[in-house]
Amino acid sequence: MNETLSLGRIAGVRVGLHWSVLVIVVLVALMLARGRFPYAHPGHSALAYWALAVLTSVVFMASLLAHELAHAVVARRNGVQVDGITLWMLGGAARLRTEAPTPGAELRIAGVGPLTSVVAGGVFAGLAVWLQALHVSGLVVEAVAWLAAINILLAVFNALPAAPLDGGRLLRAFLWHRTGDRLRATRGATAAGRALGWFMVVTGFAAVLFASSLSGLWAALIGWFLIATATAEARQAELHTMLDDVPVRRVMTRDPVTVPAAATVEQFLSAGPFGAYRHSTFPVLAEDGTVVGLITVHLVNRAPAQDRATTTIAQLMRPLPEVPTAGPDEPVLDLLQRLESSRDRRALVLEEDRLVGIVSLADISRALTWLTTATGSRS
Repeated sequence: MNETLSLGRIAGVRVGLHWSVLVIVVLVALMLARGRFPYAHPGHSALAYWALAVLTSVVFMASLLAHELAHAVVARRNGVQVDGITLWMLGGAARLRTEAPTPGAELRIAGVGPLTSVVAGGVFAGLAVWLQALHVSGLVVEAVAWLAAINILLAVFNALPAAPLDGGRLLRAFLWHRTGDRLRATRGATAAGRALGWFMVVTGFAAVLFASSLSGLWAALIGWFLIATATAEARQAELHTMLDDVPVRRVMTRDPVTVPAAATVEQFLSAGPFGAYRHSTFPVLAEDGTVVGLITVHLVNRAPAQDRATTTIAQLMRPLPEVPTAGPDEPVLDLLQRLESSRDRRALVLEEDRLVGIVSLADISRALTWLTTATGSRS
C-alpha cells in the first residue's frame, strides 16, 4: 500500500497515510455522530456530535498507528529491517523488508501489536472511569469508552490465529518452533487466514441478504482482504524458499546489448526491431565504456518525430542513479523488492563499475518457473 501523504518519522520509522484512510475516518465519524452519540446522549447540538466524532475517529487512527509502531520498533530491535508504516482504509501496515530470524523474534514482533492495543484499551477505560468520577459530560465519557472498547476489540480480532493477522504470525511462530520448517509454518498460518476470510465473506453476505444488515458488507470486505493477503503471503513464502541463496548472476542476462549515449534517436530506431536492438530496454554506455543509464523504447517514444535526428539517447535515458543496480553475487531476494518498486522493472548488474548483465522481473519469474517445475518433478 503506497502512501499518499508522508507524516515524517516517528521513533525513527517512516510513517505515511494512504488517501483511503479518509474513508475510515469519515465512516467512524458518521457512525458516531449520527448513531451512537445521539442515541446514548440525546439533547446535544449536531455540531457537538460531529466535532467529538471527528476527534474520536482521529484518536482511533492514532491508536492504530501506535499498534503498528510497536510492531516496527520491536522488529528493528530483533534485526528486521523496516521500510515504514502506512495507514489506510482497513487499518495500518508495517512494511518489513526482511523476515524474522527466529521463531522467538517472530513471536515478539507479532505479540506486541495486540498487547499495545490491550494497553491502549485499558488506558482509555481507566480514563473513562476517571472522567465519569469527575462528572465530565457523559458525551465525552461515551467517546472515551468507545475508544476503550474498539481497542480491546481490535486486539481480540488481531489475535485470531490466521494470517495476515498478528495471531497468524503467532501461529506461524509456534508451528515454526515445533516443526523447524518456516515454509510449512507459513502454509499453515495462511491456510487459516483464507479459511477465516471465506467465513467472513459468507457470513457478511448472509447478513446482508437475510438480515438486511449493511454492516455485513464491511465484514465481507475485511474477509476478502484476508483471503487476498493470505494468498499473496503464501506465494511470497514459496518464492523466498525457491530463490533462497540464489545469486543474481544465475538469473541475469549476460553481456546485454548496449546503446551509445551519443547515438541519436534516429540511429537507434534504424537498428530495431530486426537489427541489433531487438529488445525493449538497453543499458547506455558513455564513450569510455562506463555505464551511465538505461533507455527503453517507451522513453525513446517521448522524442518528437521531427527531433529524432538531433535528440541523443543521453537526453532521454534514465540516469544511472535512478536505476536499480546489483552485484553479481548479491542474493536475488535482496534485489527483488527494488525491482518491483522501480519504474522500468530492470536492474543493471555491475562488477567493479563494469557492466556484466541486466535483470528483469521476467528473468526472475522464468527462473522461478523452472525451479518450481524441478521441485515438483522430484516430489
